[in-house]
Amino acid sequence: MEQDLKILNEIKRLYSNHGNIIEYFKKNSSSQANSTSQIMISYDFQAGSYIQHYRDNKELRDSFSAMLADVLNDLGSFDSLLEAGVGEAVTLGNTVSRLNFKPQNIYGFDLAWSRIKYAQQFLSEFSISNASLFTGDLFCSPLRDNSVDVVYTVHSIEPNGGREREALTELYRVARKYLVLVEPAYEFADEPSKQRMLAHGYITNLFETALQLGYEIIEHRQFEVSLNPMNPTGLIIIRKEASEESDPKTDEKSPICCPITKASIQRIKAAFYSPESMLAYPILDGIPCLLPQNAIVATHFMDFKQEEGE
Repeated sequence: MEQDLKILNEIKRLYSNHGNIIEYFKKNSSSQANSTSQIMISYDFQAGSYIQHYRDNKELRDSFSAMLADVLNDLGSFDSLLEAGVGEAVTLGNTVSRLNFKPQNIYGFDLAWSRIKYAQQFLSEFSISNASLFTGDLFCSPLRDNSVDVVYTVHSIEPNGGREREALTELYRVARKYLVLVEPAYEFADEPSKQRMLAHGYITNLFETALQLGYEIIEHRQFEVSLNPMNPTGLIIIRKEASEESDPKTDEKSPICCPITKASIQRIKAAFYSPESMLAYPILDGIPCLLPQNAIVATHFMDFKQEEGE
């Protein structure tokens, strides 16, 4: 991370075009794989650009979200929905507004704090007030097992080539009924697109990995709309048997938890705290920061809260 921050400062000096950030990291790194900190820095720099892209390409974006809404509508009604890697919520807001029903609980997380801040503003344009947004890591998410009915991604696993198994395992852990993946599909790409995906460190074997993991894949095809012709999009729908232990009728706890231990977590003023883990997580300008690296060891946190009468 320290080396990445040094590179960040160099990027600030050299680049005004944020789209080149990942490429700059690659030129200054011994590895062709994209690290979590590199992805986080790159996305945070680009914050705001996705909303602008939505406004500049509204017809395309609306078509994309309409197709995704059709997919989700076909799953039947559900109470909770999560977009992992929500970005600036341009897909979440547009898609939820097109559902035949409105989930009671909507969640979204992203590595980049700045993107979540933009996402909050964007969702207000769609009058969506029941969405809980926070920072989180795709590979160590702050959500309990089997806690969200439908979990979906839209090109958020994309830059994590070589980590398909880790991503699928974590997303499947959180999902209660369905996992919907709208991600680059190497198997549907032509040769130039395949070479581009390899050069960018994108995922290349998501479908094969899901098969190897033994997941029940009920649909696998090319998605009708692609936001980038050089990046063909695939759709994978995985069905998961609901766990009786996580029945929402008998389990009223929030799905949000300590990302490291998965223990229960509670909001106390400007922090989330896990009494079991004795870890605190800050809330920055209304956004819970629930990345594992945000954890603060606070073994006596509750002692002082009790003194304050909380």
